[in-house]
Amino acid sequence: MPKTAKHLIIGSTEAYSGKSTLSIAIGSQLQKLGFQVGWGKPLSSVDTYGHGLEHLDSDLSFVPTTLALASEHQPPNLLSLDSKTLVDRLRQEAVQTLDDALKHYWEDAQGDIMLLEGPSTLEEGALFNLSLPEMAAALDAQVVLVMQFDTRRMVDQLVAAQKRLGRALIGVVLNGVSETDVALIQDTIAPYLEQQGIAVIATLPQLSFLQGIRVSELVRYLDAEVLCSSDHLDLVVESLKIGAMNVNSALRFFGQGHHQAVVTGGDRRDLQIAALETSTHCLVLTGQIAPARDVLALAKDKEVPVLSVATDTLTTVERIDMLFGRVPLNNPDKIPLIQEHLADQVDIERLIALVGLERPAIAPRS
Repeated sequence: MPKTAKHLIIGSTEAYSGKSTLSIAIGSQLQKLGFQVGWGKPLSSVDTYGHGLEHLDSDLSFVPTTLALASEHQPPNLLSLDSKTLVDRLRQEAVQTLDDALKHYWEDAQGDIMLLEGPSTLEEGALFNLSLPEMAAALDAQVVLVMQFDTRRMVDQLVAAQKRLGRALIGVVLNGVSETDVALIQDTIAPYLEQQGIAVIATLPQLSFLQGIRVSELVRYLDAEVLCSSDHLDLVVESLKIGAMNVNSALRFFGQGHHQAVVTGGDRRDLQIAALETSTHCLVLTGQIAPARDVLALAKDKEVPVLSVATDTLTTVERIDMLFGRVPLNNPDKIPLIQEHLADQVDIERLIALVGLERPAIAPRS
């Protein structure tokens, strides 16, 4: 039986650009139109950043579950990159390049379109012949790149990617665009890219909640002790504040935040109280100094988790700050935001035309 499913690789030139978010946005839109969608991730990166993070790519279960895919529409992960896998390959202890296994993504494709999440960069996976350009060539797949908006580097990266991918690159999604940059994209950047043959499929706005971190993830990354409100670790932190000033300044400073984590010394009772009087979703106390009882009582009353860490304030802030936008998309609360505020921003009709999909014979029920 001839293969009919199209393959569309959602790739990027840098990690944490929004591939999983775009997979859900595109997949859900296509499903609404009656297309039978599959999703796979041939190459996954095991994220070992931080402390206490489980060696697991949560996309492998989270995306198929979100799109409610049957098992036949979920081709298996071929390889998970971690330090051992790379070292074994360099020592020639794992010489297979998985070319044959990749062919099954073609031969066993089910449905109308198979969405494949590409590697983190164009180069990742090259040791195993699983880089994005090699995947595209092996599967005769088309590619849409998702890029975090950056006026200085983004266009250069896209032009370089087009030189490597050729006609396989059909479009780009610009992610994390602020309101002040919309006019620049519409008037200058998008027209230039279109002239180069790179269709701008979507311009997605900045949504701080999507970049946010669950308190439970902070606990794992920081190896923190939870002092109270352990039943509220599903709260999402959207911003970070440092408590290292006098209390009057702190009240104004903390009051400007929204769903924030406040990091301060365990001995700064005044700043801890000030933080709890504002939109604080998590209080992180450094130096492993026990807080005063009234602080914990107030935190319990306001249902705010209080964490204690052994590191100093500066080190703790640096660790948390590097997590924003780098934590895998594994929070079900974020899905309605994607479907309601991002999916409709994708020009799905244009994408269907570029991919060459045929409309389903039977339209879905409304």
